[in-house]
Amino acid sequence: MTDELIAISILWGFIFIYAVMATMDFGAGFWSMVYMNRPQTKATKIANRYLSPTWEVTNVFIVAIVVALVSFFPGATFMLGTILLIPGSIILLLLTIRSAFLVFSHVAPKYEKVLVYISGISGLLIPAFLISVLPITHGSFVETVNGVSHLRLDRLFTSPHEYAFIAFAITSTLFLSSLLLADYSNEANETEAYAIYRRDALIIGPFALLSSILIMITMRSEARWLYDGMIAYWPWLAASVALFLVAGLALFLPSWKKKNGRGMPRLAVVAIVLQYFCASYAYGKAHLPYMIYPDITIESGFTHPNTFRALFVTYIVGFAILFPGFIYFWRLFMKDRRYLANDEK
Repeated sequence: MTDELIAISILWGFIFIYAVMATMDFGAGFWSMVYMNRPQTKATKIANRYLSPTWEVTNVFIVAIVVALVSFFPGATFMLGTILLIPGSIILLLLTIRSAFLVFSHVAPKYEKVLVYISGISGLLIPAFLISVLPITHGSFVETVNGVSHLRLDRLFTSPHEYAFIAFAITSTLFLSSLLLADYSNEANETEAYAIYRRDALIIGPFALLSSILIMITMRSEARWLYDGMIAYWPWLAASVALFLVAGLALFLPSWKKKNGRGMPRLAVVAIVLQYFCASYAYGKAHLPYMIYPDITIESGFTHPNTFRALFVTYIVGFAILFPGFIYFWRLFMKDRRYLANDEK
């Protein structure tokens, strides 16, 4: 494996981890808003209990993505910074607003409902803008004049391809978060909340699959080079669909934890994460060697090999230190019975 492939694999790994964690995080904020006026179900309490310790950890990975991009591919950073100036600024603004309101929601109970609404709405808007980065890199919406690249917003927001991606981002956010909250409710022995989130996952799941099919349909006409590349990796796409069916089946299987219970949400969560991994692997491999088609490749934007090796060693050491902490946090968060069973006064 070349240095360029190692670097882009690290970057894509950060993107995948952030995509999964952030969709669960953003979706939890939305479900907290939806069920805020139904306290008897405890669905909002479950969503808030999940949201409270995770949103700060999730933001670590978006920083890692930016740092990895700038350090590994400085040649691509200028063009990406230019064409993503407007959508990137909107994303940062929404992230700032959401983070600020999540903090103040704990110290300003009088305005808690307003803060929850802002968190919930921004939790759907942020994924929609974040995923817009992907169709932009397909090349159809970037125009270069006198050596300067510009993003054609008029083309972008009149493209069915863009809206297929936005639909995928929103449905995936709601689907992944409802699945995880179902698992979390199950661990916390909140039967009513589990039933609600299981139902939501079963309703939204097919729409998430449909939106991914729409992406492939629109990609065929708007980014044929990428479509042909993904078809070449059809076994990974087939595995993705098979894992989706496994997740759906898991929600109907008898529970091995509870008598007369229905569903194995932990198995469903694992299957869906693997499903998204298979699909993202096919997409990433098909996208190579382009970072922005057809102008920037991983070779043309790559840093000096000596710089890469030094950075690579730094990343290895850094994650050797951080990774055990992430595992400990997850086990504490998902397994600590005192926290899971906590009832807010």
